[in-house]
Amino acid sequence: MDQSSNIGEEVNPFEPALSYAISSYDLKHSFVVSYDYQLPFDQFFPPSRLTKGWSLSGITHFSTGFPVTMINNGDNSLIGTNPNGVNNSSIDEPDYNGGPLKLNQNPRGKGNNYFNTTAFSMNASGEPGTSKRRFFYGPGQDNYDMAVAKNLPFTESKSLLFRVEAFNVFNHAQFFGPQAVDSDIGDTTFGNVISAAPPRILQGALKFNF
Repeated sequence: MDQSSNIGEEVNPFEPALSYAISSYDLKHSFVVSYDYQLPFDQFFPPSRLTKGWSLSGITHFSTGFPVTMINNGDNSLIGTNPNGVNNSSIDEPDYNGGPLKLNQNPRGKGNNYFNTTAFSMNASGEPGTSKRRFFYGPGQDNYDMAVAKNLPFTESKSLLFRVEAFNVFNHAQFFGPQAVDSDIGDTTFGNVISAAPPRILQGALKFNF
């Protein structure tokens, strides 16, 4: 919990307590496992230079999402903050009417809605808004990076290592990150998921050891 998580978040100068909310970098749960398994091809086929030296490795990451930062980049509160949308944002927040958020953890459908936008409205003139800066969380991730490698020995001191690597190997859409959800009530895409982590990326490498 904090009143400002970065230099771009202004604090209400008259009532600092109104800016108190979940930190923008709060990640409640994060599980990462890495592994390296030597593939036993030489146990199923006659042992040779082609059946030995194979391995499967990877990193698997499961985590919950980052908090969604609610903003209204205007000055309806008439406090005089000057947001520029790049280096800082206004202290204004939308009004939250207490309706259900209806969080959509897999926003792939039409409109890509993540939360119920009708639960929020523009803050009234002269008022900073009733919504907390952050009080719910965006989509999490379940990502798999994997690699298959083959070490081919030539002599006692020389060998060739071949690797094929895949990031996001199952090409699963990861709606993950602090900027994944548009939470500026002044935007036409308010409440939508507007970005995702990269899709599957493949690469290969050769390494000669001597």
